[in-house]
Amino acid sequence: MSHQKDYYQENKAYAHFLENWDAEFYAKYSDALGNTQPSSKILDVGCGVGQVVQRLIELGHEAYGVEISEPNIAKAKEVSPLCQLYDGVTLPFNDDTFDSAGALNVLEHVEQPETFITELVRVVKPGGRIILSSPNFFRVFGFRDYHPKMRGLTNKLKNWRRLRAKRLQMATNPNTVRFDRMEPVVRETFQPDDDAIVATNGLEIKFFLEQNGCEVLSVECTDRYVPKLIDLTLNLGPWRYLMFNAFITAKKTSHS
Repeated sequence: MSHQKDYYQENKAYAHFLENWDAEFYAKYSDALGNTQPSSKILDVGCGVGQVVQRLIELGHEAYGVEISEPNIAKAKEVSPLCQLYDGVTLPFNDDTFDSAGALNVLEHVEQPETFITELVRVVKPGGRIILSSPNFFRVFGFRDYHPKMRGLTNKLKNWRRLRAKRLQMATNPNTVRFDRMEPVVRETFQPDDDAIVATNGLEIKFFLEQNGCEVLSVECTDRYVPKLIDLTLNLGPWRYLMFNAFITAKKTSHS
């Protein structure tokens, strides 16, 4: 069985964990997805128990959700019948279906992240929005570094060097670029993203969106609402690729 299905498909504890998410955790993502024309058709991939779908419905949109977890989707269906189970690989929708689509903290958990981005772009209409938000596992600056790959000066130096190598690879040999894979962290007390298997980061997410016919409108290291002055300072320069998270907003510019 795949990592995704093995860990999430029948994990009732994870569904319970998601039920207790603070709304501030997904508010920026939800609002970015819903920043379209009124009554838009919007898809949340990895919809969990349906909080984002609920928020989009409240904003007046036709919100869909897909999820590989059976306990999660059972709860999400209580929010909307437009939520459904899927295989984690192929989105069950035609090309150019949605006005916007996105995934919050999903990309780092999938076995084929490059294909995942291609699929997400495929189902969005030309001119539609794509929102991708994941941790930045290549952090060079930061505090409260909860994952071992982010923690400590040695890892931060390795991350800096790896990002420089990635940037060079994108410029000289773009067809060979792939996300780095990670082994899941196994410990008795589960910590956030112990189960992550992809070293997501803003630089590569931007690259793969552009490879799939998108114009990247913004790359931010803040995935939640923070005071405007702080947000501007953190995201004004290239250091946004070296901190915290990867919150990317893009526009699809071509047909699938």
